[in-house]
Amino acid sequence: MNSVKLSKLITKMKLENLTTNINCDKIRIIQYDLNRPALQLAGFFEHFDNHRIQIIGHVEHTYMEQTTDDHGAETIKNLMDHGVPCIIYCRGMSVSDDIIKLGYQMGVPVLRTQETTSAFMAEVIRWLRVELAPRMSIHGVLVDIYGEGVLIMGESGIGKSEVALELIHRGHRLVSDDVVEIIKESDELLMGTAPDITRHFIELRGIGIVDAKALFGVEGVKDRCSIDLVIKLEEWNKNSDYDRMGLEEQYTEFLGNKVVCHSIPIRPGRNVAIICEAAAVNFRQKQMGYNAAKEMYNRVMDNMMNTNRED
Repeated sequence: MNSVKLSKLITKMKLENLTTNINCDKIRIIQYDLNRPALQLAGFFEHFDNHRIQIIGHVEHTYMEQTTDDHGAETIKNLMDHGVPCIIYCRGMSVSDDIIKLGYQMGVPVLRTQETTSAFMAEVIRWLRVELAPRMSIHGVLVDIYGEGVLIMGESGIGKSEVALELIHRGHRLVSDDVVEIIKESDELLMGTAPDITRHFIELRGIGIVDAKALFGVEGVKDRCSIDLVIKLEEWNKNSDYDRMGLEEQYTEFLGNKVVCHSIPIRPGRNVAIICEAAAVNFRQKQMGYNAAKEMYNRVMDNMMNTNRED
């Protein structure tokens, strides 16, 4: 199960930690949904998800101030008793010393943000969805070609990195070479990125490691992009029956999401970089409603019908 260190959330969202002596590196967040306690403030904890971050907004804070004599300390203690990862106060609201002491006693960090409650929750949920999304690593090269994320796959040594280098030289952008981390951000969106250790580097056999960012500048690289199209490079086999029309799409699957996939045979004299460019543009045309293969098929059928009428 994926998790995020609470300390990373604190840094990302610029939260004020009111319990600085608690080690937030050891607290892991495993749930991207947040909770604004409502019935829990009245003592009802049935079906309560204690893995969620607890958000105290203006409504919750005012309720506790008006209904308790201890500024909500006992109510907050009930939340902490259930093992919540942390409690965050929004709008820069004041937090009593009793609640901060409870945080230390229970080992539950008490945090604060100046952001409004709704805006803060939306941003945290968006960020956590990405951080906690299902992910996997595969062997391949990811390049942004005309705004389409093209994942180039194939056996080791077939020439994926060389194709990527040619594509960068032609004005496209490298996302990752050798290892691509795939993140399922939604049921329809797969994002690809590079591991930190190999970001912007390309391995060229016979030369070694080159830095694409240093060679081509920042316009030649990109940190992440969607995975829209897969191109599988394979050795030419004269006995194989390769698709020459493209009327039916072929797919490959990552993390339960299907992605359009083309198998490209490699043989001397074929400019694979240009083929990848053409595939990316053709994919975009299909997304916009134009399918060249179907257009040609319709023309052939119309020509056959006209010929039969003349006969």
